Amino acid sequence: MVASTHWLASQTGMAVLERGGNAFDAAVATGFVLQVVEPHLNGPGGEVPAVFWSVERGEPLALCGQGVAPAAATIERFRELGHELVPGTGVLAACVPGAFGGWLLLLREFGTWRLADVLELAIGYAEHGYPLHARVRTTIELNEELLRGWPGSAALYLPVPEDGALFRNPALAATYGRILEESRGGSREEEIERARLAFYEGFVAEEIDRFSAGEGGLLTGEDMAAWEATMEPVVTFDYRGLTVCKTRPWAAGAVGLQQLALLQGFDVAELSEAELVHVVTECAKLAFADRDALYGDVGDVPLDVLLSAEYNDARRALVGESASADYNPGLGRLPRIHDLVATAGSGEPGRGTVHLDIADRFGNMISATPSGGWLQSSPVIPELGWPLGTRAQMFWLEEDLPSSLRPGTRPRTTLCPGLVLREGEPYLVWGTPGGDQQEQWALHVLLRHVDRGMNLQEAIDAPEFHTDHLISSFFPRGFAPKSLVVESRFGARVVADVQRRGHEVSLWPPWSAGRVTAVARDSVGVLMAGASP
Repeated sequence: MVASTHWLASQTGMAVLERGGNAFDAAVATGFVLQVVEPHLNGPGGEVPAVFWSVERGEPLALCGQGVAPAAATIERFRELGHELVPGTGVLAACVPGAFGGWLLLLREFGTWRLADVLELAIGYAEHGYPLHARVRTTIELNEELLRGWPGSAALYLPVPEDGALFRNPALAATYGRILEESRGGSREEEIERARLAFYEGFVAEEIDRFSAGEGGLLTGEDMAAWEATMEPVVTFDYRGLTVCKTRPWAAGAVGLQQLALLQGFDVAELSEAELVHVVTECAKLAFADRDALYGDVGDVPLDVLLSAEYNDARRALVGESASADYNPGLGRLPRIHDLVATAGSGEPGRGTVHLDIADRFGNMISATPSGGWLQSSPVIPELGWPLGTRAQMFWLEEDLPSSLRPGTRPRTTLCPGLVLREGEPYLVWGTPGGDQQEQWALHVLLRHVDRGMNLQEAIDAPEFHTDHLISSFFPRGFAPKSLVVESRFGARVVADVQRRGHEVSLWPPWSAGRVTAVARDSVGVLMAGASP
């Protein structure tokens, strides 16, 4: 079973499963198609984290396809260039593109197909075309002036295409076609390794080096060659008899575990809708304050403390009847907020990022959240057909923070795919795009499924909410105290109740929040799934 954020990608994954591939073959094929059909939300210049269960290994694992900051990317260099924050657009914010290496590592270690087979449909859609989704067109239209100033982007995306028009990216197809041609021959594993070298040490790296230097960027071919994707252990928390698995805190997954640790002390099943929104929002504020003070690509994030009963008993006592205006971590210190204005193309794309969840007949399950390399955030490299990412905007240009900019380290991202075990066996993979909303929207689905007894589709369909009472991960890194977005589907009484509690409520239209997908396997092997409409 496959659930993803685009129908052509889901169709691709199912085609792989039906032709004998496993969940990892299907995930790689799905991921490459998502790069083609949702270029405003992810691309080859971006990254991919995943959490998964391999029957062969018999344990949960995390894939880190998150590239690192260039060797020349120092706080001093950015300050010399006059920046208070890493910009949200342009090549200066580029990290090493990690998605290609991440997908190849997953395919090599856990897949069964050759790279040419998993890339076939992505290349086909790029070369022969696919119907352009309205949201892609809207993104191009909103950023038309910016794209016009980038020759490669203007040539590919302008004039603004029509909704549903057959859209092609022949340069992207040619890039992947050349990689396949240069890697052909020998064993499956040898082909995959040669393809990796073509990307990170061959013609792709050379073109990125040339383009970045010409545009004033810091990313070099040497940075590309020095990086490889990795497999890591997951971080876990036991909640209501289930084991929830996330990536380590170089990403945001652990903030979901912290919220579960706080909510463990509430009878979530018995809360009214207004109480649910209030309590969950107040717990989110506490967990995200810890994220903003403590998370990063460092070895000493104190998760043993942050997930402990003693720590969460003390933090839970801070949840009152009214919306708190405070934003205080339990440990560490927060970065300084800057009073800057968003620039064109910066900030989180609307419901930005993509997601996929897959389970196969063998018992493997995977959840992945590819992101970055957005068409509106960095100029298209004409010879390759795609832009670099801007993930370095999540570093701070402030010394001595866990997420301070340091060469060769990973930015602390918002990406948080999820895996749930029941009695030590894989039960659920799920997640969502949405920037800082990811560990809110996805968490709410889990709570409604586990605590309130809804099936996956019911839990996903329930009205959504989130807070921006946190330090935004995206330029210009804003903060909106006491903010609360609720969908109007909650109804007037619920909205009035949370307003009475002091939340600064913004009403969003029906079905406008959340982009969650999920796949589960029950104890007898029946597969279930759900997706935001």
